[in-house]
Amino acid sequence: MKLLLLVLAALAAGCSAPPKASTAARQEAALEANRKGEAYVRHGELESAARSYREALRLSQSLEDADGIAANAINLSIVRQRQGRFADARAGLGAVLQQKNLRFSPARMAEVSLRHALLDLDQGNPSGAADWVAKAAGHCAERCALSAAIHNVRAQLALQAGRLEEAAAAARAAHEASRGAGDRAELANALRLAGLVSLRNADALGARRSLEQALEIDRELGAPRKIALDLLALGQAAALGGERDTARAYYARALAVSEAERDDAAAAEARTLLSQ
Repeated sequence: MKLLLLVLAALAAGCSAPPKASTAARQEAALEANRKGEAYVRHGELESAARSYREALRLSQSLEDADGIAANAINLSIVRQRQGRFADARAGLGAVLQQKNLRFSPARMAEVSLRHALLDLDQGNPSGAADWVAKAAGHCAERCALSAAIHNVRAQLALQAGRLEEAAAAARAAHEASRGAGDRAELANALRLAGLVSLRNADALGARRSLEQALEIDRELGAPRKIALDLLALGQAAALGGERDTARAYYARALAVSEAERDDAAAAEARTLLSQ
């Protein structure tokens, strides 16, 4: 009888499921995967970054961590957009938009909407981008953290459509909002957009003033892709002012930065400008 009890106890022990990782351990694992994703992005290893963000997203989904799901879906979408994989970038955001059982904060919903707007901008769909910007603004309170980014996207849309006064006004609004929020990245974006508006208005001096400020901030922030954009625009401002050699020097610097960052689009634009 005792032997039978021991056998049954052994069988029961053998069939029991292994203990699941605690919530705290899973949360830490998700944070670690997110940190790895950020490191891979800094080194230009985008596929490795996507794998890390997918794992962080999976762990957040297993915990029904709404904020973690949104953050990692957004990060994954950004990586896929940089890879030119737009369908995958939108699919990543579906982890938020298609989730009916969790409540996401208005700020996260505004971020997701803004990501869709930027995807539409990148794919040449300004009407779709405008719709998504309106949705982002609807989720965003009057002075929410994304106000400056929303104004900057509006400025970019107006600039692309040739509505220069509207673009300038939106860039000024973004400038004001970013300074109020202490958001240096969006301040640099606002300054760059103001510089591009000045370029379109054939104001080389005004363009250089704004773009030099944007470049200074982007250097402080360590944002190579933005630095390359600043340098390209500064080259165009120099060319507009008749300074051909200065313009070529800016283009060469932009090429070096974009090649180091593995930014093929910016590198191609720099090469085209250098060949002219």
